Amino acid sequence: MRRRRFAVCALSAALVLGAATAAYAAEGWQQSGTNWIYVDANGNKMTNVWKKGADNLWRYVNSQGYMAVNTWVDDEYYVESTGIMASDKWLKLPKRNPGWNEDENTMVWYYFSSSGKAVSDGWCKINGSYYYFDSEGVMQTGWVDDDMYYLGDDGAMRTGWLYLRDPDADDDDFNDIVPYEEDEDAHWYYFQSSGKKYVPTNLDGNYKLYKVDGVYYCFDENGAMQTGWVDMGDEADGSFENYRYFQSNGAVQTGWLSTTPPEDDEYDLELGDDVEWYYFSSSGVPKAGPRIEDASTSDLVKINGITYLFNEKGNPVYGLRRLQAGSDYACYFFGADKATSSVVKGEGVVEEGDGTKSKFYFTETGSKAGRGYTGVKDNYLFYMGKLQEAESGTKYEVIKVDGKNYLVNTSGKVVKSGTVKDASGTKYKTNSSGIVTEVDEESDNGDEMAREPVEPVYWDD
Repeated sequence: MRRRRFAVCALSAALVLGAATAAYAAEGWQQSGTNWIYVDANGNKMTNVWKKGADNLWRYVNSQGYMAVNTWVDDEYYVESTGIMASDKWLKLPKRNPGWNEDENTMVWYYFSSSGKAVSDGWCKINGSYYYFDSEGVMQTGWVDDDMYYLGDDGAMRTGWLYLRDPDADDDDFNDIVPYEEDEDAHWYYFQSSGKKYVPTNLDGNYKLYKVDGVYYCFDENGAMQTGWVDMGDEADGSFENYRYFQSNGAVQTGWLSTTPPEDDEYDLELGDDVEWYYFSSSGVPKAGPRIEDASTSDLVKINGITYLFNEKGNPVYGLRRLQAGSDYACYFFGADKATSSVVKGEGVVEEGDGTKSKFYFTETGSKAGRGYTGVKDNYLFYMGKLQEAESGTKYEVIKVDGKNYLVNTSGKVVKSGTVKDASGTKYKTNSSGIVTEVDEESDNGDEMAREPVEPVYWDD
């Protein structure tokens, strides 16, 4: 009770001092019962006018001639319980003109500038933060200004990343920042340092990449960040390279990723729905090649020292494959399953397209590393990487490789500088390279009995 008495005394002092000064001039504030009035030099009570007290602060005399308190003046100013005009401050007050579906006691925030006028119709920077006010001066929250900016519950403009309900979401009452959870009507948005939402311009398709802190993200025409597979539509040839993959945090995928393919309704790539491997460049472009039947050695791709071949679906190829090599063709083995899917080098047993398993040798070094070897290697004859063997029961057989007639046994070993007979009694003589020089002790290169090499049986997709 003492504090209240003190406050009343202070108010009286602020006004009476003005009155004391005015008493000599017959003008100033005077107390009338429990109210305060202001009289002019002629002693007349004034109405509808702003007047200062001895404290140099503005107060308003209403139409009845009394100092106004706790009310709006001229729809732009507000006087508090002390009668002093609010300035340079926030006030939470009942909404002046509530809508038909709003409670008349709805409390909203207003800001009164140094002139005392309530800020309205747009942006205002207050204590280092930006706020947005409607035509009535009510501080706004949520999406504002054509849905290009977002204001927190405190009204301050936000910048950076925010996970929000979409501006056009059906639930108009839900305009707060929501927890990050799966919601078809909520997305991540990026607000630049100016507070303006990033929205792509000059779109070729429906999406565009934008780099934030050195990382690429994907946004649609409304500025909503995308995740998962996105068809950027930037490759006119309709290739798989139109696609990008964006992680759950929105960052563009780079490097290797194992996932299900995108739903392809545009390019007729027959991607299926099995989990596959993909490789993305530093800017997120997936590696893709031609159809296997059209692939050539120029389509081979080296990544971190390992060689791969990608098909038109963006997947690294596996299995035994035939590639065009200039005017000829070559054999490569890319491993037996998706887990390997890279060029194999050296010697090993390979399952061919017909299910049989054969011994192969693939060049280990040089520009042709991984290519099926043709010729004699470690005394064995290979063609397109496949070991060439005499048919079972023949003991020896002449096989023509690159125009040369080699004599090999049923294990594929070349007979060098030797004279032997096959199962039918035919006698062969070979030189140091294993090439036939005599047949039945007559000078003969064995052309009549030579056969073509057995080609690999390639895999089909």
